[in-house]
Amino acid sequence: MQAKKAIGNTKMNPSVGCVIVKKNKIIGVGSTGFNGIPHAEHNAINFCKENLNKASMYITLEPCSNYGKTPPCVNKIINNNVKKVSFSIKDPDIRSFNKCAKKFKENGILVKKNILSNDIKNFYKSYINYKKQQKTFVTAKLAISKDHFTKNSKNKWITNSFSRGRVHIMRSINDCILTSSKTILEDDPSFNCRIKGFEKRNPSIIILDKNLKLSSKYRVIKQAKKTNTYILFNKLNKKKIKYMKGFKVKFVKIPLNIDGNLDLNIVLSKIARLGFSRVFLESGIKLMSSFLKMNLVNDFKLFISKDKINKNGLYSFNKMNILYLKNKKYKIENINLLGDKLLSYRIK
Repeated sequence: MQAKKAIGNTKMNPSVGCVIVKKNKIIGVGSTGFNGIPHAEHNAINFCKENLNKASMYITLEPCSNYGKTPPCVNKIINNNVKKVSFSIKDPDIRSFNKCAKKFKENGILVKKNILSNDIKNFYKSYINYKKQQKTFVTAKLAISKDHFTKNSKNKWITNSFSRGRVHIMRSINDCILTSSKTILEDDPSFNCRIKGFEKRNPSIIILDKNLKLSSKYRVIKQAKKTNTYILFNKLNKKKIKYMKGFKVKFVKIPLNIDGNLDLNIVLSKIARLGFSRVFLESGIKLMSSFLKMNLVNDFKLFISKDKINKNGLYSFNKMNILYLKNKKYKIENINLLGDKLLSYRIK
Protein backbone atom coordinates (compact mmCIF):
# COMPACT_ATOMS: atom_id res chain seq x y z
CA MET A 1 0.00 0.00 0.00
CA GLN A 2 2.83 2.43 0.76
CA ALA A 3 4.39 1.94 -2.68
CA LYS A 4 1.03 2.39 -4.42
CA LYS A 5 0.51 5.79 -2.78
CA ALA A 6 3.05 7.57 -4.94
CA ILE A 7 2.88 5.64 -8.20
CA GLY A 8 2.73 7.99 -11.18
CA ASN A 9 4.10 10.91 -9.20
CA THR A 10 7.78 10.01 -8.86
CA LYS A 11 8.92 10.81 -12.44
CA MET A 12 11.81 8.50 -13.48
CA ASN A 13 12.27 7.27 -9.91
CA PRO A 14 10.47 4.17 -8.62
CA SER A 15 7.58 4.43 -6.20
CA VAL A 16 8.80 2.57 -3.13
CA GLY A 17 7.11 1.56 0.12
CA CYS A 18 8.87 1.06 3.44
CA VAL A 19 7.65 -0.24 6.82
CA ILE A 20 9.75 -0.33 10.02
CA VAL A 21 8.91 -2.85 12.75
CA LYS A 22 10.27 -3.15 16.31
CA LYS A 23 9.10 -5.63 18.94
CA ASN A 24 6.25 -6.72 16.62
CA LYS A 25 4.96 -3.15 16.36
CA ILE A 26 5.01 -0.86 13.32
CA ILE A 27 6.96 2.24 14.32
CA GLY A 28 7.45 3.87 10.93
CA VAL A 29 6.04 3.90 7.39
CA GLY A 30 7.03 5.82 4.30
CA SER A 31 6.58 6.10 0.55
CA THR A 32 8.59 7.91 -2.10
CA GLY A 33 8.04 11.66 -2.15
CA PHE A 34 6.71 13.80 -5.00
CA ASN A 35 9.02 13.72 -8.06
CA GLY A 36 11.03 10.98 -6.38
CA ILE A 37 12.41 12.70 -3.28
CA PRO A 38 12.80 12.00 -0.43
CA HIS A 39 13.04 8.24 -0.82
CA ALA A 40 10.67 5.96 1.07
CA GLU A 41 13.36 4.79 3.52
CA HIS A 42 14.18 8.39 4.48
CA ASN A 43 10.51 9.20 5.01
CA ALA A 44 9.92 6.08 7.10
CA ILE A 45 12.96 6.74 9.31
CA ASN A 46 12.07 10.41 9.74
CA PHE A 47 8.52 9.37 10.68
CA CYS A 48 9.78 7.23 13.57
CA LYS A 49 9.52 8.59 17.09
CA GLU A 50 11.45 5.64 18.57
CA ASN A 51 15.07 4.56 18.41
CA LEU A 52 15.66 2.22 15.44
CA ASN A 53 18.21 0.07 17.26
CA LYS A 54 17.39 -3.63 16.53
CA ALA A 55 14.41 -2.68 14.33
CA SER A 56 13.51 -4.51 11.10
CA MET A 57 12.84 -2.73 7.83
CA TYR A 58 10.65 -4.06 4.99
CA ILE A 59 11.06 -2.42 1.59
CA THR A 60 9.51 -3.13 -1.81
CA LEU A 61 12.77 -2.44 -3.68
CA GLU A 62 16.49 -2.77 -2.94
CA PRO A 63 17.65 0.38 -1.09
CA CYS A 64 19.80 2.72 -3.20
CA SER A 65 23.58 2.80 -2.74
CA ASN A 66 24.38 5.83 -4.90
CA TYR A 67 24.53 9.56 -4.32
CA GLY A 68 21.95 11.46 -6.35
CA LYS A 69 19.61 14.22 -5.26
CA THR A 70 19.66 12.50 -1.86
CA PRO A 71 22.37 10.54 0.01
CA PRO A 72 22.23 6.73 -0.26
CA CYS A 73 19.42 5.09 1.69
CA VAL A 74 21.88 2.31 2.59
CA ASN A 75 23.96 4.80 4.61
CA LYS A 76 20.95 6.16 6.46
CA ILE A 77 19.82 2.65 7.35
CA ILE A 78 23.29 1.71 8.63
CA ASN A 79 23.63 4.92 10.65
CA ASN A 80 20.33 4.19 12.41
CA ASN A 81 21.45 0.73 13.63
CA VAL A 82 18.66 -1.20 11.92
CA LYS A 83 19.04 -4.92 12.68
CA LYS A 84 17.42 -6.51 9.62
CA VAL A 85 16.46 -5.38 6.10
CA SER A 86 14.05 -7.37 3.92
CA PHE A 87 13.36 -6.26 0.35
CA SER A 88 11.58 -7.71 -2.64
CA ILE A 89 13.64 -7.28 -5.81
CA LYS A 90 17.01 -5.87 -6.79
CA ASP A 91 17.03 -2.32 -8.15
CA PRO A 92 17.58 -2.48 -11.95
CA ASP A 93 19.41 0.86 -11.74
CA ILE A 94 23.06 -0.13 -12.32
CA ARG A 95 24.18 2.42 -9.70
CA SER A 96 22.49 0.35 -6.98
CA PHE A 97 21.94 -3.10 -8.49
CA ASN A 98 22.91 -5.87 -6.04
CA LYS A 99 25.11 -3.55 -3.95
CA CYS A 100 23.26 -3.08 -0.68
CA ALA A 101 23.64 -6.62 0.71
CA LYS A 102 27.43 -6.45 0.91
CA LYS A 103 27.37 -3.08 2.71
CA PHE A 104 24.71 -4.27 5.15
CA LYS A 105 26.54 -7.49 5.98
CA GLU A 106 29.78 -5.54 6.56
CA ASN A 107 27.86 -3.57 9.20
CA GLY A 108 26.22 -6.55 10.88
CA ILE A 109 22.78 -6.06 9.32
CA LEU A 110 20.83 -9.18 8.30
CA VAL A 111 19.49 -9.15 4.74
CA LYS A 112 16.57 -11.06 3.26
CA LYS A 113 15.74 -10.78 -0.46
CA ASN A 114 12.96 -11.75 -2.86
CA ILE A 115 9.97 -11.13 -0.57
CA LEU A 116 6.83 -11.51 -2.77
CA SER A 117 9.12 -10.94 -5.74
CA ASN A 118 6.70 -12.13 -8.45
CA ASP A 119 4.00 -9.67 -7.39
CA ILE A 120 6.49 -6.83 -7.02
CA LYS A 121 8.10 -7.48 -10.42
CA ASN A 122 4.70 -6.88 -11.98
CA PHE A 123 4.23 -3.71 -9.91
CA TYR A 124 7.62 -2.39 -11.07
CA LYS A 125 7.21 -3.42 -14.70
CA SER A 126 7.24 0.17 -15.95
CA TYR A 127 10.29 1.08 -13.85
CA ILE A 128 12.22 -2.02 -14.95
CA ASN A 129 11.27 -1.30 -18.56
CA TYR A 130 12.52 2.26 -18.21
CA LYS A 131 15.81 1.39 -16.52
CA LYS A 132 16.78 -1.60 -18.65
CA GLN A 133 15.57 -0.42 -22.06
CA GLN A 134 15.10 3.34 -21.61
CA LYS A 135 11.52 2.89 -22.82
CA THR A 136 8.29 4.24 -21.47
CA PHE A 137 5.49 1.95 -20.28
CA VAL A 138 2.36 2.73 -22.30
CA THR A 139 -1.13 2.16 -20.91
CA ALA A 140 -3.81 2.84 -23.51
CA LYS A 141 -7.43 3.61 -22.66
CA LEU A 142 -10.44 3.42 -24.95
CA ALA A 143 -14.17 3.70 -24.24
CA ILE A 144 -16.74 2.10 -26.54
CA SER A 145 -20.48 1.61 -26.65
CA LYS A 146 -22.06 -1.82 -26.37
CA ASP A 147 -22.23 -1.86 -30.17
CA HIS A 148 -18.50 -0.98 -30.40
CA PHE A 149 -18.53 2.71 -31.38
CA THR A 150 -15.96 5.09 -29.89
CA LYS A 151 -17.94 8.31 -30.36
CA ASN A 152 -21.56 9.38 -29.96
CA SER A 153 -22.62 12.15 -32.33
CA LYS A 154 -25.43 13.22 -29.98
CA ASN A 155 -23.81 12.87 -26.55
CA LYS A 156 -20.40 13.75 -25.12
CA TRP A 157 -20.21 10.64 -22.95
CA ILE A 158 -20.32 6.97 -23.94
CA THR A 159 -19.76 5.40 -20.51
CA ASN A 160 -21.25 6.16 -17.08
CA SER A 161 -19.86 8.28 -14.24
CA PHE A 162 -18.28 5.25 -12.50
CA SER A 163 -16.24 4.44 -15.61
CA ARG A 164 -15.20 8.07 -15.98
CA GLY A 165 -14.16 8.18 -12.32
CA ARG A 166 -11.94 5.15 -12.88
CA VAL A 167 -10.24 7.01 -15.75
CA HIS A 168 -9.39 9.88 -13.38
CA ILE A 169 -7.71 7.38 -11.04
CA MET A 170 -5.77 5.92 -13.98
CA ARG A 171 -4.56 9.40 -14.90
CA SER A 172 -3.32 9.94 -11.35
CA ILE A 173 -1.01 6.90 -11.46
CA ASN A 174 0.72 7.91 -14.69
CA ASP A 175 3.21 10.72 -15.04
CA CYS A 176 1.99 11.94 -18.43
CA ILE A 177 -1.00 11.76 -20.75
CA LEU A 178 -0.32 11.36 -24.46
CA THR A 179 -2.96 12.52 -26.91
CA SER A 180 -3.41 14.01 -30.37
CA SER A 181 -4.38 17.46 -31.59
CA LYS A 182 -7.36 15.83 -33.34
CA THR A 183 -8.75 14.68 -29.98
CA ILE A 184 -8.35 18.18 -28.54
CA LEU A 185 -9.82 19.89 -31.60
CA GLU A 186 -12.89 17.63 -31.49
CA ASP A 187 -13.51 17.28 -27.73
CA ASP A 188 -11.56 20.06 -25.94
CA PRO A 189 -10.81 17.81 -22.92
CA SER A 190 -9.12 18.98 -19.71
CA PHE A 191 -7.24 15.72 -19.03
CA ASN A 192 -7.05 16.39 -15.29
CA CYS A 193 -8.08 14.45 -12.18
CA ARG A 194 -11.47 15.65 -10.99
CA ILE A 195 -12.31 13.37 -8.10
CA LYS A 196 -11.89 14.29 -4.46
CA GLY A 197 -8.42 13.70 -3.11
CA PHE A 198 -6.76 13.47 -6.52
CA GLU A 199 -7.05 17.08 -7.67
CA LYS A 200 -3.33 17.74 -7.21
CA ARG A 201 -2.19 14.59 -9.00
CA ASN A 202 -2.62 15.85 -12.53
CA PRO A 203 -0.12 14.29 -14.95
CA SER A 204 1.84 16.26 -17.53
CA ILE A 205 0.23 16.49 -20.98
CA ILE A 206 1.98 15.62 -24.24
CA ILE A 207 0.19 16.44 -27.49
CA LEU A 208 1.04 15.16 -30.96
CA ASP A 209 0.35 18.14 -33.23
CA LYS A 210 2.29 17.60 -36.45
CA ASN A 211 1.20 20.81 -38.16
CA LEU A 212 0.69 22.99 -35.05
CA LYS A 213 -3.08 23.27 -35.45
CA LEU A 214 -3.85 24.02 -31.81
CA SER A 215 -4.51 27.52 -30.52
CA SER A 216 -4.76 29.11 -27.11
CA LYS A 217 -8.55 28.73 -26.95
CA TYR A 218 -8.34 25.08 -25.85
CA ARG A 219 -8.39 24.03 -22.20
CA VAL A 220 -5.10 22.16 -22.21
CA ILE A 221 -3.29 25.28 -23.47
CA LYS A 222 -5.03 27.56 -20.97
CA GLN A 223 -4.00 25.16 -18.20
CA ALA A 224 -0.37 24.93 -19.34
CA LYS A 225 0.83 27.51 -16.80
CA LYS A 226 -0.22 25.09 -14.06
CA THR A 227 0.22 21.76 -15.83
CA ASN A 228 3.46 20.77 -17.53
CA THR A 229 2.50 20.66 -21.24
CA TYR A 230 4.46 19.65 -24.33
CA ILE A 231 3.56 19.84 -28.01
CA LEU A 232 5.43 17.45 -30.31
CA PHE A 233 5.37 18.82 -33.86
CA ASN A 234 7.09 18.73 -37.25
CA LYS A 235 5.96 21.67 -39.36
CA LEU A 236 7.65 24.81 -38.04
CA ASN A 237 5.60 27.92 -37.30
CA LYS A 238 7.86 30.33 -35.41
CA LYS A 239 5.13 32.91 -34.82
CA LYS A 240 2.73 30.38 -33.26
CA ILE A 241 5.45 28.76 -31.17
CA LYS A 242 6.54 32.12 -29.78
CA TYR A 243 2.94 33.01 -28.93
CA MET A 244 2.15 29.63 -27.32
CA LYS A 245 5.32 29.72 -25.24
CA GLY A 246 3.68 32.65 -23.47
CA PHE A 247 1.32 30.03 -22.01
CA LYS A 248 4.35 28.01 -20.82
CA VAL A 249 3.88 25.34 -23.50
CA LYS A 250 7.08 23.50 -24.41
CA PHE A 251 7.80 22.43 -27.99
CA VAL A 252 9.74 19.43 -29.34
CA LYS A 253 10.31 18.80 -33.04
CA ILE A 254 9.87 15.18 -34.14
CA PRO A 255 10.78 13.68 -37.56
CA LEU A 256 8.17 12.02 -39.76
CA ASN A 257 7.95 8.36 -40.68
CA ILE A 258 7.57 7.05 -44.23
CA ASP A 259 3.79 7.59 -44.03
CA GLY A 260 4.22 11.30 -43.29
CA ASN A 261 3.17 11.04 -39.63
CA LEU A 262 5.16 11.72 -36.48
CA ASP A 263 7.46 8.76 -35.86
CA LEU A 264 5.94 7.10 -32.79
CA ASN A 265 9.08 5.20 -31.83
CA ILE A 266 10.97 8.49 -31.72
CA VAL A 267 8.05 10.07 -29.84
CA LEU A 268 8.32 7.46 -27.06
CA SER A 269 12.12 7.72 -26.95
CA LYS A 270 11.83 11.48 -26.58
CA ILE A 271 9.23 11.12 -23.83
CA ALA A 272 11.62 8.82 -21.97
CA ARG A 273 14.45 11.35 -22.32
CA LEU A 274 12.14 14.02 -20.91
CA GLY A 275 11.99 11.89 -17.75
CA PHE A 276 8.58 10.23 -18.12
CA SER A 277 8.32 6.48 -17.57
CA ARG A 278 4.54 5.90 -17.40
CA VAL A 279 2.47 7.11 -20.37
CA PHE A 280 -1.33 7.09 -20.40
CA LEU A 281 -2.57 7.15 -24.00
CA GLU A 282 -5.96 8.85 -24.35
CA SER A 283 -6.79 9.43 -27.99
CA GLY A 284 -9.11 8.67 -30.84
CA ILE A 285 -9.19 5.43 -32.74
CA LYS A 286 -6.65 6.46 -35.40
CA LEU A 287 -3.71 7.10 -33.06
CA MET A 288 -4.75 4.19 -30.83
CA SER A 289 -4.75 1.91 -33.88
CA SER A 290 -1.23 3.05 -34.83
CA PHE A 291 0.10 2.33 -31.34
CA LEU A 292 -1.45 -1.13 -31.29
CA LYS A 293 -0.36 -1.95 -34.82
CA MET A 294 3.25 -1.00 -34.00
CA ASN A 295 3.13 -3.05 -30.76
CA LEU A 296 3.85 0.02 -28.62
CA VAL A 297 1.15 -0.62 -26.00
CA ASN A 298 1.95 -2.52 -22.81
CA ASP A 299 -1.44 -2.48 -21.05
CA PHE A 300 -4.80 -1.84 -22.67
CA LYS A 301 -7.87 -0.62 -20.74
CA LEU A 302 -11.17 -1.10 -22.55
CA PHE A 303 -14.33 0.45 -21.09
CA ILE A 304 -17.54 -0.99 -22.56
CA SER A 305 -20.83 0.82 -21.99
CA LYS A 306 -24.00 -1.07 -21.12
CA ASP A 307 -25.81 0.95 -23.81
CA LYS A 308 -25.90 0.84 -27.60
CA ILE A 309 -25.86 4.11 -29.56
CA ASN A 310 -26.95 2.65 -32.93
CA LYS A 311 -27.17 5.25 -35.73
CA ASN A 312 -25.52 7.92 -33.56
CA GLY A 313 -22.33 5.87 -33.38
CA LEU A 314 -19.08 6.92 -35.06
CA TYR A 315 -15.71 5.17 -35.49
CA SER A 316 -16.27 1.45 -34.94
CA PHE A 317 -13.78 -0.43 -32.77
CA ASN A 318 -14.58 -3.87 -34.20
CA LYS A 319 -11.95 -4.03 -36.94
CA MET A 320 -9.13 -2.81 -34.74
CA ASN A 321 -10.13 -5.22 -31.99
CA ILE A 322 -9.96 -8.18 -34.37
CA LEU A 323 -6.67 -7.13 -35.96
CA TYR A 324 -4.63 -6.04 -32.95
CA LEU A 325 -6.09 -7.51 -29.77
CA LYS A 326 -7.66 -10.86 -30.50
CA ASN A 327 -4.43 -12.84 -30.79
CA LYS A 328 -2.36 -10.75 -28.33
CA LYS A 329 -4.58 -10.12 -25.37
CA TYR A 330 -4.03 -11.53 -21.93
CA LYS A 331 -6.95 -10.47 -19.80
CA ILE A 332 -5.94 -9.39 -16.29
CA GLU A 333 -9.16 -7.65 -15.16
CA ASN A 334 -12.89 -7.86 -15.78
CA ILE A 335 -14.65 -5.30 -13.58
CA ASN A 336 -18.34 -4.40 -13.44
CA LEU A 337 -18.84 -0.63 -13.08
CA LEU A 338 -22.57 -0.47 -12.36
CA GLY A 339 -23.48 -1.87 -15.76
CA ASP A 340 -20.43 -0.71 -17.68
CA LYS A 341 -17.51 -3.12 -17.97
CA LEU A 342 -13.76 -2.58 -17.71
CA LEU A 343 -11.55 -5.14 -19.43
CA SER A 344 -7.79 -4.85 -18.83
CA TYR A 345 -5.30 -6.58 -21.09
CA ARG A 346 -1.57 -7.18 -20.66
CA ILE A 347 -0.31 -7.01 -24.25
CA LYS A 348 3.41 -7.21 -23.57
